[in-house]
Amino acid sequence: MRVWEKYITDDVKSMYAHYRSEPKIGKRPCLLLIDLYNLSYKGGNLPVSEVIKTNPSGCGEHAHRAITPTKKLIGLFRRHELPIIFTTRDWEAHTGGTHSTQRQRKNISEADYDIYAEFQLEPSDTLIRKSRASVFFNTELDDVIKEQGIDSVVVGGESTSGCVRASVVDAYSRSLPPVLVEECVFDRNPISHAINLFDMHHKYGHVTTLDKATRLLDARIGEKL
Repeated sequence: MRVWEKYITDDVKSMYAHYRSEPKIGKRPCLLLIDLYNLSYKGGNLPVSEVIKTNPSGCGEHAHRAITPTKKLIGLFRRHELPIIFTTRDWEAHTGGTHSTQRQRKNISEADYDIYAEFQLEPSDTLIRKSRASVFFNTELDDVIKEQGIDSVVVGGESTSGCVRASVVDAYSRSLPPVLVEECVFDRNPISHAINLFDMHHKYGHVTTLDKATRLLDARIGEKL
């Protein structure tokens, strides 16, 4: 069952009948991992209602649940020697008062925006530091995409309703078909997570499972051999 099923009524589903799509992976996709930094995991593997008492930016159990599938997705792209792009916050923008949302932040340090230790960056990976929700806004990402010949994106990270959505819309606007891997995206608010996945799935990209994304990518790479 899709994550949004319990929130979407039959009459709403009928409104989206003309938005049906299939996942599109090009000849050279990249893996775009959005904001997998320490702050999202700070507070531990606990309900968000507990975590946000000390860390309003924490995603608690939702972030921790996505660690294992995200590592598998990273491994898939490494095996196929495909580009992996991590994003994080630009610390200078943060200290200058430029933020991706209006959420209040408490006791944040520069280290909070280091990529979480479970996800090891390799020299071939790209790290983009962003000031706003979309990773495309005032960053070098467009140049990276052009230089590396990237023609589509597979997306993981957080938050589904914020930086993930903003980046997915901008990817679609650049004719870079986005595929979101359901187990690898997360949000502190499960309702926002589900509704935004439903909306993006129909309007801007395609939401699929890790297993289906793996089969799709393996098949796509096999076609090139």
